[in-house]
Amino acid sequence: MKFHRFITVAAMLPALCLISCSGNKAPQFGESLPRVETPASIQQAVEAVLAEDAKDKSVKFESIMILKHGNVVFEDWYGGAAADKPHAMHSVSKSFTATAVGMAVDEGLLKVTDKLVDFFPDQLPEEVSDNLKAVTVHDLLTMNCGHETECQRGDDWVESFLAHPVTKTPGTWYCYNSMGTYMLSAIVTKLTGEKIVDYLDSRLFQPLHIQKPQWQESPQGINAGGWGMFITTEDMAKFGQLFLQKGEWDGKQLVSQEWVAEASKYQVPSVPAGSRPDNVAEKGLTPENCTFMLGYGYQMWMCPEGAYRADGARGQYIMVYPDADAVIAVTADSANLQAEQDLIYKYLFPAVKGLK
Repeated sequence: MKFHRFITVAAMLPALCLISCSGNKAPQFGESLPRVETPASIQQAVEAVLAEDAKDKSVKFESIMILKHGNVVFEDWYGGAAADKPHAMHSVSKSFTATAVGMAVDEGLLKVTDKLVDFFPDQLPEEVSDNLKAVTVHDLLTMNCGHETECQRGDDWVESFLAHPVTKTPGTWYCYNSMGTYMLSAIVTKLTGEKIVDYLDSRLFQPLHIQKPQWQESPQGINAGGWGMFITTEDMAKFGQLFLQKGEWDGKQLVSQEWVAEASKYQVPSVPAGSRPDNVAEKGLTPENCTFMLGYGYQMWMCPEGAYRADGARGQYIMVYPDADAVIAVTADSANLQAEQDLIYKYLFPAVKGLK
């Protein structure tokens, strides 16, 4: 199994110049991220991750890419995965949907305080509860829309969501709900007349040189939002680097610094998907043993050491680590998401933080 790709000196020169000549300026990127040779400390850390991965059958990495100061310092693919093969993102898709919302906010198309019911007046249930009337875009972004259980999909996904009982006061109860993210996608589509994959194409994907992704749709032709997007590991890393750079890319502000700050900070308490705030104690879950309890931003999870992540089922992660000026992107087919995260925190976080 190989652990890094060797790069010719000629190919390394532009990337090395970025390190030695750029000072405090943001890196300038081409179609691909700049590469440098893998430092020994990073290679050793990845080897340690993969050694434990080989022992733990519940964890299965399919790719790892590590960025430091905007340069790829490690990349590899495993088990049939490939650099040019888009991977299912599952709920990592949510962070892209939230970014579409952020761009729409930046453009003055909506506010996070806007009420959900105002976007879909013709699709409301016969009886509209006070709790449903109170749900805001902010509540959808933070998984605090007042549902106690995740909404199931019917023939019309918007109508299904609006008909689902809102039993808690919005803004007071965390319930992981992918259909809430679908509603964010539906709102952007309602306001712009575009699917979010098209809305993001000129604003995000093209500037980052990401080929417009395949993205699952509802029967109504609206991108699923909360799942269903396929991109490559390098595409994931570019998205993380954009957030690390506070929304700036090659001298252009693609999404406002204010939005990136709000999206990536602790907004609300959180619990793992499928759990309830009132049953985590009996499960023995604490922030010390379960990072899903470190808090939630705008479709982003908080991580140790001030980091945050886009997070998808089976272990897809884009981890942004500002204190280390690093991004870690991984794809996987893991059954134990916490175990996979723990390996990253145990080995990769110290390695990237210690790298100058």
